[in-house]
Amino acid sequence: MYHGIINVYKERGFTSHDVVAKLRGILGQKKIGHTGTLDPEAEGVLPVCLGTATKLCEFMNMQDKCYETVMLLGIVTDTQDVWGKVLARQQPDLQAEQVCDGIAGFVGPYAQIPPMYSALKVKGKKLYELARAGVEIERSPREVCIHSIQIHEMQLPRVRMEIVCSKGTYIRTLCHDIGQRLGCGACMEELVRTRTGRFTLQDSHRLEEIEQCMSAGSIRQMIYPTELFFEHYRVVRAKPEADCRLMNGNPIGAQEVSEAQTVCDPVRMYRSDGRFVGIFQYDGESRQYRPIKMFLER
Repeated sequence: MYHGIINVYKERGFTSHDVVAKLRGILGQKKIGHTGTLDPEAEGVLPVCLGTATKLCEFMNMQDKCYETVMLLGIVTDTQDVWGKVLARQQPDLQAEQVCDGIAGFVGPYAQIPPMYSALKVKGKKLYELARAGVEIERSPREVCIHSIQIHEMQLPRVRMEIVCSKGTYIRTLCHDIGQRLGCGACMEELVRTRTGRFTLQDSHRLEEIEQCMSAGSIRQMIYPTELFFEHYRVVRAKPEADCRLMNGNPIGAQEVSEAQTVCDPVRMYRSDGRFVGIFQYDGESRQYRPIKMFLER
């Protein structure tokens, strides 16, 4: 079984679940999970966790993301992108300066209402299932944060932008909301995710490339080690006598590590032979390192 993270370039036409299903066939293992849904018509970075690294999914979903998108002014659709049913259409009568001011007003925290065409669940039902049945329900706004918006090109009615945002942000909803504020409506025409955390577009691999590397026996060079996600954590290495307890997920004493770092921040714990075990935290009262999350490969 493979363990670690593979940075997949999700192509248009695939769902995130399609990517996972195809990787299961390519790699010959079931334990695989993706780290943030991309719509079928979107493309770009989709880090996928393998083996014990699937425990990272909850952490990776919390990371900031970067997107390149094209916003089309003057058109409103039910899905908030160009692939939906057109609900309203008008010729935007705006100057570039007005558009720039309207976009800039969304930088920072804002309350975003999730779209009906999304995978969020309400009372056990996915919103897009309700939307396809013609049912629209009230959704509570969720606070997201738009860290920055850079306008790369403006040829009205189209605006190409780069957006850095928090988890849970819907870029098509952001385009829709900008259009509402400008008074002409808008929808999303293109979307490419260029970064999730440290994983970038330049380092991503298409499924065809992954399959070729698997056939050539060089797949491991594409897989990032699990501990890379925690590279900013301090490293603590156990002494040989503590290895057995670490293997079983037990806490170990401060005297059982090579260099005790008795601080409360989480640390990367390694066995004496250098094998990554998991994330531990020091408990000053018991003078022990206690496990937070185990990633030991067995």
